[in-house]
Amino acid sequence: MEIHLFLLFLSLIPLLFSKPGSGFGSSGPIAASFGGSAFFCTIDASGRQDVICWGKNYSSPSSSSSSSSSLASSASASYTIPSMAVLSGGDGFLCGILSNTSQAFCFSSLGSSSSGMDLVPLAYRTTAYSQIAAGNSHVCAVRGAYYSDHDSGTVDCWEITRAKNNNSLIAKENPNFYDHFVSNLVFNNIVSGDGFSCGGIRDGGLLCFGPSSTNLGFNTSSDSFQVLAAGKNSLCAILNSSREVKCWGEDESFVNSPTDDSRFVALTAGPRHFCGIREDTHEVECWGNSNFSLIPKGSGFKAIASSDFIVCGIREEDLVLDSWMVNGSSTLAYDPPLELCSPGMCRAGPCNEKDFAFNASILNEPDLTSLCVRKELMVCSPCGSDCSHGFFLSSSCTENSDRICTPCSLCQNSSCSDICKLHNSNFPDNHWHQLQRLVLIIGSCASALLIIIIGCCVVPRIVSSPNKDDGGANQFKSCIGKPDLDTEPLEYISPAPSVTPFAQVFRLSELKDATNGFKEFNELGRGSYGFVYKAVLADGRQVAVKRANASTIIHTNTREFETELEILCNIRHCNIVNLLGYSTEMGERILVYEYMPHGTLHDHLHGGFSPLSWSLRMKIATQTAKGLDYLHNEAETRIVHGDVKSSNVLLDSDWVARVADFGLVTSSNEKNLDIKRDVYDFGAVLLEILTGRKRYDRDCDPPEIVQWTVPVIREGKAAAIVDKYIALPRNVEPLLKLADMAELCVRDDPNQRPTMSELANWLEQVTQEMHY
Repeated sequence: MEIHLFLLFLSLIPLLFSKPGSGFGSSGPIAASFGGSAFFCTIDASGRQDVICWGKNYSSPSSSSSSSSSLASSASASYTIPSMAVLSGGDGFLCGILSNTSQAFCFSSLGSSSSGMDLVPLAYRTTAYSQIAAGNSHVCAVRGAYYSDHDSGTVDCWEITRAKNNNSLIAKENPNFYDHFVSNLVFNNIVSGDGFSCGGIRDGGLLCFGPSSTNLGFNTSSDSFQVLAAGKNSLCAILNSSREVKCWGEDESFVNSPTDDSRFVALTAGPRHFCGIREDTHEVECWGNSNFSLIPKGSGFKAIASSDFIVCGIREEDLVLDSWMVNGSSTLAYDPPLELCSPGMCRAGPCNEKDFAFNASILNEPDLTSLCVRKELMVCSPCGSDCSHGFFLSSSCTENSDRICTPCSLCQNSSCSDICKLHNSNFPDNHWHQLQRLVLIIGSCASALLIIIIGCCVVPRIVSSPNKDDGGANQFKSCIGKPDLDTEPLEYISPAPSVTPFAQVFRLSELKDATNGFKEFNELGRGSYGFVYKAVLADGRQVAVKRANASTIIHTNTREFETELEILCNIRHCNIVNLLGYSTEMGERILVYEYMPHGTLHDHLHGGFSPLSWSLRMKIATQTAKGLDYLHNEAETRIVHGDVKSSNVLLDSDWVARVADFGLVTSSNEKNLDIKRDVYDFGAVLLEILTGRKRYDRDCDPPEIVQWTVPVIREGKAAAIVDKYIALPRNVEPLLKLADMAELCVRDDPNQRPTMSELANWLEQVTQEMHY
C-alpha cells in the first residue's frame, strides 16, 4: 500500500492541539458512530466519568447511582462500559481512553456479534495513550498518559474491519497504514477520517498520511491549528491565531462554509457536513450538503457530535443533551437520555487564556464536588464573548465562570441599550413604543387620580367603622398578602413554618418585562384559561406566568377569583406546581407559578422530547398520584382537579413530577363522583406511561387508548401493549401491575375505582419492586 505524505513544517509557530474537536475522527466528551448501527455516547457529569450511550435500539442507561453505565438493548443483554476520559467514533464502533489507566478501549453497537468485545489489538491493550481518533475503519492513538503534562508521543494505528461471514467487527494491527518515517515522529494530537489521519507534530508541522490523504488537497499555511475535525473525505481546522475555520477535501462538505469573520471553539463532522460552536454566543453553525433548518436557535452548547444525519449537543445552560436532524426531517431517529453530561474533558490545569474552569457547584447537586474522577483535575471550557438574540452581556468571563447573559427586557441603562436595539427592533427606541409609553403614562396618571378620589371617599368610612367585616378581610389578607399600611406595598414576605404562606403581589410592568411584553416567543402553552409564559424576574428567578384571557376575566367575577386565589396560595406540596404570586393590576388576572424547566410528561411521551426510562416513568406515576391525593384528601379545602392529563403533569429541575392546572375547586363531600373522574383520568395517564401512546390517536384503531388497552389487559396479555421503544427492565412484573392498576382506574362503575390514596400506596410499593 503506497503511503502519501503531506508535511508542513512551521518554522516559527509550534503546532498545538489543546482543544480537540468532538466529532467524527476526533475526540471529546461526546462522540457518535456511523453507519446502520449508529449510536452516540457521552461522559456523564457525576464525577465518575461514566459513559452513557443511546441509539435507535438503545435506551438510557440505569440510574447514576451505579458505578458504571450500561449500553442496554431490548434485543440482547447489556454489557458494562468502563469510565472514560475521552471518546471518538468510527463506523459502527466507538473508542475511548480509560479514565483510570489511560489505556485504549473500543466497543461496537449492541446486537452485533462483536458487542461487548474490546476492539483493540492485544499488542496495544496495555499501552497508555494521551489522544485517540477513530476513523471510518481504523484508529490512531498518541502514546503517553492522558493526564500527564507531556501529552505528546509516537502514534499507533490499527484497523477495525468487518468479517465477511457474520458482519462482526475485528481488530487487527495495521503496520502498513504508515511507513517508518511516520512511526518515528512525535505527535501532539491526531484525527482520523476515511482512510487517512492527520496530526500535529511536536517540533512543528502538520502531517496527513494514509491511502486517502491525497484526496484532501491539503495546502501549506503559515498558521497553526487549534482544533481539527475529519469527515470521511474532508478535513476542517480552527486556526490557532484567529479561530477562523479552514477546510480541505471533498467540496460537497463545504457548501455554505463559514465566512472569514466567523470564530469557532469546537468542531464536529458528519460524513459530508461539519458543525461548529461559535466563539461569541456558543450557538451551533453547520455547513455542507444537508438541510440545517432544525438547528436550535438562541441556545448555547458546550460540546457537539454528529453521526450521518443527527447532531447531539450538550447545552451550556443545564448540561442536558439536545438532538436534531441535519437532513431537514422533523422526526428524530432516536432521542438522547435525560442525563447531565460533562461539558468537556477532564485535564490537569491550569486553563488557557479565554477559558474558564467549570465549577461543579452550579449544577446544584449537593454531593457533587468535581466532574472528574480525580479531584485535582478540571474541565476547561471556552468563554463566550457575546449573547444570543434578545440578551445582553451583563458580566464577562472569569477564571471560574462563563460570561453572563441577561434578557434585554431587563436593560435599564445606556450600557446595554445600544446592544439590545440591534437585537430587538421592538426595543423602546422606536416611535411605536414611544407612543405606547405615552398612552401608558396618561393612563397611569388618570388611574392614579381616580384612586385618590376613591380613597378620599372610602378611607374615612373604613376608619370610622374598623370592625365591620373585619374577620373576613383579615382572613383573605393572611393568605394573598395584601400589605398593611405601615409596610412596603410590594414586599415579598417569606412564610414562617407555622404561618400560612403569603403570595407575592407583582406589578404588571414587572411581569411584562419578565415575559418580554408577553411575546409569543416566551409562550409555554395556552388553554381555556389563557396563556402561560416563561419569565425571568428581576432577581433572576425563572417562573411561569399564567395570564387570563378576556373571556375568562368576563366570566369570573372578582369575588370568585379572590376565593380561588385564597385556596391556591394555601396549597404547598412537593408534587404540586405551587403558586408564587399574582397580579390584578389594570383588571388583569395573572397567576405566577414555579417554573418547570423539563416540560410536561406529554412532551416526553409524545412531543419529541427525550424519552423517559421505566424507572423515571414509575417515579412520575407515583409522584403524580401523591399530588392528586394531596388535593383530594390533605389540602385545607379539598380540591377536585377536573382536568388530569399528561400535559398537566410537569417536571421540575430534579425531574420530580408536579401536578398543574387544578382549576375546579370544590368540596369532596359534595362532588364524590368528580373525584372518581380524576381517578379515571389518572388511569388514562398510567396507560400513556405504560404504552407510550397518546390518549386519543386518530391514526390508531381504536383511537381511544382505554378501548385499545383494557381488553388486552383483562386477557392477561398486558406485555403486548408495553412501550417497545424503551428497553424492558430485568423485572417486568411491576409493569404488569401498573397495567392492572390502570384497568381498575378506568372501570365504568365509579364505585369500583380505587382512591388516590390507595393508588399512591400501591405505586410506591411497585416502584420499590422494580430492579434495573
